[in-house]
Amino acid sequence: MRDNLAWCYNTSMKGKVYLVGAGPGDIGLLTVKGLKCLRKADVVVYDFHLNAQVLNYINHHAEFIYAGKRGGHHTLSQDEINEILVRYAKEGKIICRLKGGDPFVFGRGGEEAEALSREGIEFEVVPGVSSAVAAPAYAGIPLTHRMYSSSFAVVAGYEDATKKESSLDWSKLATATGTLVFLMAVKNVDAIVEKLIAHGRSPDTPVAVVRWGTRADQRTIVGTLVQIPALLKEKDIQPPAVMVVGDVVKLRDSLQWYEKKPLFGCRVLVTRERMEGFERLEELGAEILEFPTIEIVPPSSYDEIDACIDRLSSYHWLVFTSRNGVKYFFRRFFERERDIRELAGLKICAIGTKTAQEVNGYGLRVELMPEEFRAEGLVESILRACGPVGDENSPPSERSRAGFLRGMRFLLPRAEKAREVLPDTVRAHGGEIDIPPVYKTRRPESRGKRLRRFLREGRISVATFTSASTFHNFREIMGEDADEYLKGVAIAAIGPVTASAVEQTGLRVDIMPREATVDSLVDEIIGWMCRKKEKEAGTHSREGI
Repeated sequence: MRDNLAWCYNTSMKGKVYLVGAGPGDIGLLTVKGLKCLRKADVVVYDFHLNAQVLNYINHHAEFIYAGKRGGHHTLSQDEINEILVRYAKEGKIICRLKGGDPFVFGRGGEEAEALSREGIEFEVVPGVSSAVAAPAYAGIPLTHRMYSSSFAVVAGYEDATKKESSLDWSKLATATGTLVFLMAVKNVDAIVEKLIAHGRSPDTPVAVVRWGTRADQRTIVGTLVQIPALLKEKDIQPPAVMVVGDVVKLRDSLQWYEKKPLFGCRVLVTRERMEGFERLEELGAEILEFPTIEIVPPSSYDEIDACIDRLSSYHWLVFTSRNGVKYFFRRFFERERDIRELAGLKICAIGTKTAQEVNGYGLRVELMPEEFRAEGLVESILRACGPVGDENSPPSERSRAGFLRGMRFLLPRAEKAREVLPDTVRAHGGEIDIPPVYKTRRPESRGKRLRRFLREGRISVATFTSASTFHNFREIMGEDADEYLKGVAIAAIGPVTASAVEQTGLRVDIMPREATVDSLVDEIIGWMCRKKEKEAGTHSREGI
């Protein structure tokens, strides 16, 4: 028993390496176990062929090491990668070796595991969804089907098929299985086709080549074995791509589903801290690229909110203008070991349905929710709720002469820096208001290298901004070329304040909802994208006449 305990203790003091497959691109294909490994890693060694979203789930305190692995251009050699894994593990670190697809399917995961084993370092392999299976599936091509194929083989397509001593036995491979899947075959497609035909595969065999499978950039080319080399040149298909050879390709006509989604091909940039609310876009086929330009952190000091909590009974209204205001107010409230019953007698006002739902989650009822989801609407609603003085139809400025809110005390927990419209208006009408900070926003440390490339290459359809801060921070992160990057992108702003911040730089806002909520913003984005796709489809139809 003691030996076992000693072994457990010693093991816990050592480093460990997780060889994690991140899947082919669609963030939803990352496994639950892979996600857990990411979140606890001290060091993340990652490859090029990853969805950038995956990196958002990594522990922000982790050290990032880019290994490259892009089309033969490696930032680090395999020996250097092995050495890094060994060195950090010996320092007692938890390392996540993050690889595209599956680490043991042409991912050199076996070589890395061998290197760790030789050094006596503990490791685990977390399988990932291989592009060999996922890309055909997203193109509507099952690798097996009772009527067409009962077997398949996965082959590395990067080996030069013309070399004298190939590791592949083409005489057996060409006809051994119903379906052949070639990975990384685009550059050698001529030689592969020649070998397959020479060893018995029919020139009329259906073939599909799927580029960037499972992503918004997915593109599928279909032809016969003899036609496919010319088609790839004509359509300028470049790596990475998966080639499927076999009669199962015939099923694509009836089974393709991903490319038929209404928003397929659209990539939406989300600059808020969480993607929550934008999921509907994914369901309709859009790809979400998360690039948070703000992060929520505790305020510089809790002194103000603590003082307000201590005199809660002196307030008449508790006002929340965001879900974060609710969340961080109650976090501090309960940290102070206060009782929810202390809020009895306070009327609660919330801007927006999501904010109200957050309040309801604490078993509390929202007394007032303004029709207009911004501070100006909140001011008018509070004035009406507090009861008319004189003519209730007269503007607030006239009613204020009678000290409309005199004797009323408001508590507004909010961000450390926020607009002063509501506090100024309450005071102008004779009321008192305390505005203690319960959180603050800051610009996260982010280089944005991949996002810059996506923007330069025109691979972002819509950029969303849910506050002026998300936009200003985006420009700071992107640098002097930020405005130029956005000129070819549709800009979606959640409301007039955010839109004004964008337009002051000379850029145009293309999408803005009537209500300043994420749900309304998503509705407008869907409508805008669908109209754009219909227009493009009409243009293509006219060109074909």
